[in-house]
Amino acid sequence: MTDTATRGEWVRIHWLVLEAGHRAPNLPDDTRAVPLEARAKGFLLDEAARIGDRVRIRTLIGRELEGRMEAINPEFGHDFGRAVPELLAVGPELRRILQESTR
Repeated sequence: MTDTATRGEWVRIHWLVLEAGHRAPNLPDDTRAVPLEARAKGFLLDEAARIGDRVRIRTLIGRELEGRMEAINPEFGHDFGRAVPELLAVGPELRRILQESTR
């Protein structure tokens, strides 16, 4: 894997939206104590850049954003987390209740 991207490659950037001291006063203390950060993916507008460089991108909806490049061709890394045993029984229990109510 390379750490250099060229114009038009799909990349992810990161930037600081608000410093911790500028967050809204009505936020919980632990939230207010950390900066608000953002990430976005888009096509690199610069001719070439390395991981960590400040770059410009164009998102799929056409927005131009600026930030530090974190990844080139980033993977989708989301999931729904671990199974919650208490919730696994909800579907079958609900079906049972609904079947009994239609009798």
